[in-house]
Amino acid sequence: MRRVVTIFCGLVTLLVVTHIAQAQAPGLQLPSTVQAGSSFSASTTGSGSAILYIAGPGGAMRRDVQLGKTISFGPGDLDQAGHYLALVVSGSSGQTAEFDVVASHQPAALSFLAKPSRLPVNQSDGISGVVYVFDPFRNLVLEPQPVLFALSDSTKAIQSRTVTTRNGVAWIRMNSAARAGAAQFQASIGNIHERRVVEQVAGNPCSVRISARESGPRILLETEPVRDCSGNAVPDGTIVTFTETHGNGQATVDVPLKRGIARTEMPAHRGAVISAASGVVMGNEIRWNEGRP
Repeated sequence: MRRVVTIFCGLVTLLVVTHIAQAQAPGLQLPSTVQAGSSFSASTTGSGSAILYIAGPGGAMRRDVQLGKTISFGPGDLDQAGHYLALVVSGSSGQTAEFDVVASHQPAALSFLAKPSRLPVNQSDGISGVVYVFDPFRNLVLEPQPVLFALSDSTKAIQSRTVTTRNGVAWIRMNSAARAGAAQFQASIGNIHERRVVEQVAGNPCSVRISARESGPRILLETEPVRDCSGNAVPDGTIVTFTETHGNGQATVDVPLKRGIARTEMPAHRGAVISAASGVVMGNEIRWNEGRP
């Protein structure tokens, strides 16, 4: 009879201990998704004290908690987007949970890249712009956002287009203007703006015309103001090549533009043919005959 009672008591004790262990085993429940910089809470089961660990891209945290109570997190606790692992430990028992911190849906900053910083006028799709959209915590905002791109040239003419972001990025190509000068390239979402300056310069010369006059034994040669096909003055420093051909001889002189004009002197040979060119653009020819062109 004593043996039966002893066995019965042992079974009861085992059941009680098992029940107590199960009651004290930690449990953890977290939302599957948390928005960066927002408040949230986690619920726990069990009883007694425990330690909560959370690790992810933004770092790691440790917090002493009481099982069976709600754990609250403030707006500044988790603000870096990414995948996080939570672990609650009580004695030799523990439980894990995983969750994601996602970017805020509210854009706060733009990263705007514009290329090139300098290009000729009248270039189709010559200017490219790329925008990255970030929330207040510098997380890439993955929700689609409308980005307004606007390009205004020196005449205040404006090209504008709205592009919706994909995975936090929007890009565009625009034409350079017909007139040379600094263009303002802007990207904006609501009242958030980023601006870049793109310098648009004259294109290649459209034509080169020269005149000649006698100066003793030499010929004074001068171009008209050199312009591109849109009427923009070609930058100073652009080379104009003067060529004089006479008999079996030929002479060339390279002259940079100064204030839009190239000037030089060459020997006055009767019957000489004088021409000018800049790049692939050929100018007019002058035949020097008896001191007169």
